[in-house]
Amino acid sequence: MTMTQPGARPANPRFSSGPCAKPPTHDLTALADAPLGRSHRAAVGKAKLKKAIEDTREILGVPDDYRIGIVPASDTGAYEMAMWSLLGERPAEMVAWESFGAGWVTDVAKQLKIEHTVHTAEYGEIVDMAALNYDNDVCFTWNGTTSGVRMPNGDAIPTDRAGLTLCDATSAAFAMDLPWDKLDVTTFSWQKVLGGEAAHGMLILSPRAVERLENYTPPWPMPKIFRLTKGGKLIEGIFVGETINTPSMLAVEDYLFSLEWARSVGGLQGLIARASANAAAISAFVETHDWIANLATDPATQSTTSVCLKFTDDRIKDGAAFAKAVAKRLADEDVALDIGAYRDAPPGLRIWCGGTVETSDIEAMLPWLDWAFQAEIKAQ
Repeated sequence: MTMTQPGARPANPRFSSGPCAKPPTHDLTALADAPLGRSHRAAVGKAKLKKAIEDTREILGVPDDYRIGIVPASDTGAYEMAMWSLLGERPAEMVAWESFGAGWVTDVAKQLKIEHTVHTAEYGEIVDMAALNYDNDVCFTWNGTTSGVRMPNGDAIPTDRAGLTLCDATSAAFAMDLPWDKLDVTTFSWQKVLGGEAAHGMLILSPRAVERLENYTPPWPMPKIFRLTKGGKLIEGIFVGETINTPSMLAVEDYLFSLEWARSVGGLQGLIARASANAAAISAFVETHDWIANLATDPATQSTTSVCLKFTDDRIKDGAAFAKAVAKRLADEDVALDIGAYRDAPPGLRIWCGGTVETSDIEAMLPWLDWAFQAEIKAQ
């Protein structure tokens, strides 16, 4: 057993699953045009916000008749805004295969208290989406950020469904193909795949979702920050940059930079290719090391962004302590930061592979993972 440290180091050791690595060409001077000290309702502010929406539509290929809005409180705020505004008209199918999906179940069961059915799968597995009742509203995550399990496609979702589909796509948008005709509500945050700044969420509504908003009023009180309609009509201003609350124009400028960078690497398909290459590098490593495995059991559902790994060596006495020790050793060497598994997930590692991460950095980090594993095994 060799304990010699690898020679090469990642140029960027940031593999956090949120906030995620900035684009490789990011520089603070790119934010110089941010209209700081100006009202977000001034012409310059509204123009920036509108451009963020338009560029999002262009790069993601969102249909022209879908609304895109910038809302507060990151992906969580966007998804809860959708649930509180849209659910209750019919029963809900609540789908969870990791902690964030489980959180949406809690909202419906304990806060909104509407009729619902819960469908769950263990970490590493996925719910059979074909078994759901799509006459009901369906709430699910596209990519389980804390389990590394993703939807392989949207084939199970019928186009002639009666209910709405509400998709939390925060670690999938800009890294995976999202079938817009199968999604009525889609949410994500800037700090995931594009490495933007936190606190802002994106809410994308299909025409069917808008129709529900304008023809259904939930029975519970609606906080101002969640209100999407007025007088039975959609507040259209939200979807052209007239935000409900005050956005950070510095964060908006940063998002605009990230969108322009995304365009420079080939747009959505370029970003998908970058994430896929990163995940493939980890898969190749896993295949040649018998002490580690992907938490997702089916290769078709393995995430290409939040790649979750588990240690499988029988010599490991305490899985949680071992995984934390490996992550700490790598962080102390400044070769892999923030890669511990999510607190509610099984013990292991979680390595972000979204498009802002360079494959060369993944490849430089992996020999260090081998070194850290061997060092911790010897230390037991």
